[in-house]
Amino acid sequence: MTVREKALSLHAQGYNCAQSVLMAEEAFSGLEEKRAADVAVGFGGGARCGELCGAISGAIMTAGMHYGAENRPKADAFDRALTAAFREKFGALRCADLKAARIPCDDLIAFAAEKTEELLTE
Repeated sequence: MTVREKALSLHAQGYNCAQSVLMAEEAFSGLEEKRAADVAVGFGGGARCGELCGAISGAIMTAGMHYGAENRPKADAFDRALTAAFREKFGALRCADLKAARIPCDDLIAFAAEKTEELLTE
């Protein structure tokens, strides 16, 4: 199963956008599914207030776990590359703006999961 397929399957099971991405990226985060679900539970819906898209939050958490605090420059570069690609593709980063544009969460989750895998394997 690809990371995209896994993330979408998790979302279909009821996990939020952040959980779906972080849980699907176990190979990079090192977090087993339950721990990833617990860590990301509050980040769906733009942290429940329409701010940063949960799929982006899940991806950023993945990079943080992958690189660790001691390698912040790489984590920062990941964040910039991911958010630039996300903004270019969807036109926004905020959950409320993405929902207003009627962009399906599955599209955001799939993109974030695939882009995370791409950026972390470069």
